[in-house]
Amino acid sequence: MAKKINLISDVSLKGLEIAPSQVWGSVRLVPLLRRHVRGDLRLLRRNYHEDLTIVSLEGQMMEPGMKYFSYVPHGLVLSWTNNGSPVAAYGGQMLNSHGKRIDCGCASVRLMHRMVKREGNNQLRFLPMHLAMEGFLSMFFSGPDIAWSEYSKYALSHGLGCRYETSVSGRYIAGLEEALRVFEIHEEQVGVLVFVAEALASAFVVPTPEDYRLLHTSLLEDFYGELLYEYGLLYDTTFPMDVSVDESKVNCLADLREAIQTMRSDWGSFQGFMASGLLGRGVASKIVYSAGDFFLQRFISDLNPKEENHIGEAIARDNGELEYLKTYRLSAAQTRRVYLLSVLAKYNWNVNATAAALNHTREEFVHRLEKAGFGYLLNQQVRDAALKKARKAK
Repeated sequence: MAKKINLISDVSLKGLEIAPSQVWGSVRLVPLLRRHVRGDLRLLRRNYHEDLTIVSLEGQMMEPGMKYFSYVPHGLVLSWTNNGSPVAAYGGQMLNSHGKRIDCGCASVRLMHRMVKREGNNQLRFLPMHLAMEGFLSMFFSGPDIAWSEYSKYALSHGLGCRYETSVSGRYIAGLEEALRVFEIHEEQVGVLVFVAEALASAFVVPTPEDYRLLHTSLLEDFYGELLYEYGLLYDTTFPMDVSVDESKVNCLADLREAIQTMRSDWGSFQGFMASGLLGRGVASKIVYSAGDFFLQRFISDLNPKEENHIGEAIARDNGELEYLKTYRLSAAQTRRVYLLSVLAKYNWNVNATAAALNHTREEFVHRLEKAGFGYLLNQQVRDAALKKARKAK
């Protein structure tokens, strides 16, 4: 019998409960609780200490020799059972730090094979968030399939060549380290929504409360968009949430219990609304690896340049409940770059057709490509002609 593949089409918190948030300066942490924990899927952190990690992407439908470079502070090791029983002796198994380490004098480098690698019958190692970012960087990477005259020899031979994006460690988000240190971890907490100045920075979910306690501080090692770093510096407060109990309607303990439950529900609903740029948003997903009855997948939102956009990774059960989730909020510039590439790909990299689809003149579109950092894809003649026309227009 074929496995049922649960490819997520949106990000839902089914099976999770949003608890009242805790605030420190501009940081708001919203706990996510799981009332029913299965225990047949677990996550463990594996720390790395190198300054740079180089991951070979061969065998992942990428060009030969393609590699991903980044600072990778830790990986996650996924363990599961095939019959629904709890993972036995979790954390007791000896785990080797896989990959080759090279000392380059001024820096240490780790060489790794693949973003996701099976290490046993029921064990999988992957690089959290980097799995999603590598997928983002490789979107439309091959460039034009048709030798349009507008493109440079480099673009026709190498596509995008080398793509990079910059981000900021969680340690540089003002208030995040202190918030993670002092805030209470709920007994049933398995995740968190992280807001900076009321902007959703990331969502993080793991299978069990034990996993979350071990991975709580790993949020500091995650990377975030530069805009969130700036928000943390510029704003040191959050919006007040006026949710209270109407004393006039409380006559007994049962009334008080019901009122508090209603207040918590209203609070959770509002905090879910604050994350509406992610929750319930349509996403395009791709299966990366099959782990028994579970499927590790990465996703990207629908790339609306006028809205916030997210990339991420997820593992969902066949009933739609999330067991693992990690997201990254794209900056407006990152969204513009990949949006331009997506429209180019949609129109077979035809410059004139793409410009018309975006309601631009040819020269306006070339200028937009230049501003997005993709001017090198076009030959010098096309770029010079657009620049010359722009000067005349002024």
